[in-house]
Amino acid sequence: MLITSREKSIIDLIIKTSGKHSPASLASFLGVSVRTIQRDLKSVEKILEEFGLSLRRKTEEGLAIDGQDEKIFRLIQFLLGIHTVDQTPEERSLKLLLALLQESETYKLQGLAVELGISIATLTAALDEMTYFLKGYHIELTRKRGVGIEVKGSEADKRKALASYYLIHFNYELIEALFIMTEDTCSEEKILQFFKPEYLLEIDRLVSTIVNTGPSRLADSDYVGLIVQLAITMQRTESGFLLAQEGQSNESLVDEMRLIQKISEEIEAKFRIPFTEEDKFYLAVILKGSKLQDPNMIPYGSVVLGRKIKSLIEDVSAQLHEDLTRDFSLYQGLLAHMEPSLFRLKQKMELYNPLAEEIKHNYSVLFMAVKNSLGMHFSEFDFPDDEIAFIVLHFGSSLVMNEETVSIRALLVCPTGIGTSKMLASRVKKEVQEITAVDIKSIREIGKKESLASYDLIISTVRLPILGIDYILVSTLLNDEDISAIRSYLGRNVEKLTRNKNIHPIQPAEKKPKKELSEIMQDITDVQRSINQIIGNFRLFRINEPSGRREIMKRMLEEDQDKALLSDITGILEALMDREEKGGLGIPESAMGLYHCRHPEIKSLIFQIAHLQEPIDIRGMDGSMIKMKNLLLMLAPEDLNEREQELISLISTSLIESREAMMIYSSSNEESIRIRLEELFLDYLHHNLIKE
Repeated sequence: MLITSREKSIIDLIIKTSGKHSPASLASFLGVSVRTIQRDLKSVEKILEEFGLSLRRKTEEGLAIDGQDEKIFRLIQFLLGIHTVDQTPEERSLKLLLALLQESETYKLQGLAVELGISIATLTAALDEMTYFLKGYHIELTRKRGVGIEVKGSEADKRKALASYYLIHFNYELIEALFIMTEDTCSEEKILQFFKPEYLLEIDRLVSTIVNTGPSRLADSDYVGLIVQLAITMQRTESGFLLAQEGQSNESLVDEMRLIQKISEEIEAKFRIPFTEEDKFYLAVILKGSKLQDPNMIPYGSVVLGRKIKSLIEDVSAQLHEDLTRDFSLYQGLLAHMEPSLFRLKQKMELYNPLAEEIKHNYSVLFMAVKNSLGMHFSEFDFPDDEIAFIVLHFGSSLVMNEETVSIRALLVCPTGIGTSKMLASRVKKEVQEITAVDIKSIREIGKKESLASYDLIISTVRLPILGIDYILVSTLLNDEDISAIRSYLGRNVEKLTRNKNIHPIQPAEKKPKKELSEIMQDITDVQRSINQIIGNFRLFRINEPSGRREIMKRMLEEDQDKALLSDITGILEALMDREEKGGLGIPESAMGLYHCRHPEIKSLIFQIAHLQEPIDIRGMDGSMIKMKNLLLMLAPEDLNEREQELISLISTSLIESREAMMIYSSSNEESIRIRLEELFLDYLHHNLIKE
């Protein structure tokens, strides 16, 4: 059966968005005329008939496919395996990219055009686009007369570019292919022109059983991304394209290296494809940057990150005029998300968020607020829009996100208010989609300063005679600098734009069903028990003789064991030392080190401090060395309820809440520290329990 790429796209879209598309929307989506779509739909109907299906056309409901699920499944299988009689631009570019990355020698333009089955003119245009794409991955594509086409870049960058191209343009096709393969036998043909089905199927099984069975699970997009990276690594290594030896340290990748080692051993045993140490390190970096941790399992020792996230939430709340600071689930979700996010940024790893443009468009004010706050509190990082969009979704879980009802109203002032002003107003709305309404007035019509108070933004093509008002002076052609100036103004004035506007947090009654009396009483019991444990178990140890941190913690744990607060100390002590190996525990700009773990042998919440007469050099959370004079020990059972998690988090973030707090926890005055903890819990009760 012959089928064109456009007919295949139409069927794909109707299957995926049943009832959502009309011929007009399909035409807009595919960039063709409605008449062309109507003609293609006749062919589509004939294809559907071959599978015992029919096309339902209803003006009010949109296009849908009628028929048994089994027959639709057969149709999907057919579409995955069919070779269309023409190619989409993305498929043609993919074929070009694969050709360029599979050869180490230079290509002649004529020979490459013949191999791809396209004209020289089409190839030249495709190479221009590919040059721009590869540049983002530090890969140089050059064309020299008499020499040919040459690709220069590291193997790591080539693998990242190839994986990104698949995830950006063929993400849904990959998900469908994985689903089909798990339900049916493997096809012998390559999937999406490159992947060997038997490799993908085995990698899918290994990632599911080795990576996604622990406390930390991958998000769907990261799951597919890791599978793609593993498959590319297998096939590139098998073809002799090896990563350069860089001798990088994997101290912070202990858990990730362990998981990748398990996967590589099974792959080597089944396919005889050995992973190099560089392959394992490369994949461990990918895994650490993509891991979506279970918020209930996050350690609360990320004191510096926790404090920054608290400040981030406070700042966004101030801009939106809504208090989100008491939303623990927001804090918890951001803490779980930000660690791998910051790791990705440090490693300069590319991230693709398919919802980024939609989020920027539908929630533009929230996007600007989050972007402003990230720039302020994480100034050492340059967050791309895709990363910001993911963080916006976390804030969106605390807000009504049915789409923002914040409307930004602009006034456009022109000399006469006619002529090119309408064209300029139209361009403003098109280029700056955050602006929902643009009024046009002449200089004479604007009157006094008071008449401008209802506008969020004033744009003028001439200097205004009214003093004391903010406005942006633009050219009548609205060039790129003018657009940047408008966007910059909106970004700086989010707090003004949201004042008295409709961004509201979800009301407690909407966010959660009203609690029964028994649930409230259980909350009270949990909080009372937890606070009693922390206050009752708190103790300050004075270590007067020179000792190592292992000996100090062993002494503290033995006393806790004598009080039946924990059972076997061996596993707990090893867990504490292992945690230090994975990353520094010293709190920057202090003399404190926070050692913490959750363990099944721990029976109670414990927070204790050892004051050392002789300081110990330890690595800080920021990588620098500090002299620790106060060893803070925070222990918790493996399973914690939400209230227990909140209270532990409360202590860890309070350690560096202010200079006064740092001085109290470092003071070696047991009574002062106990009073500080009591004040902390009293404030928590007033804002979280008594209020409820």
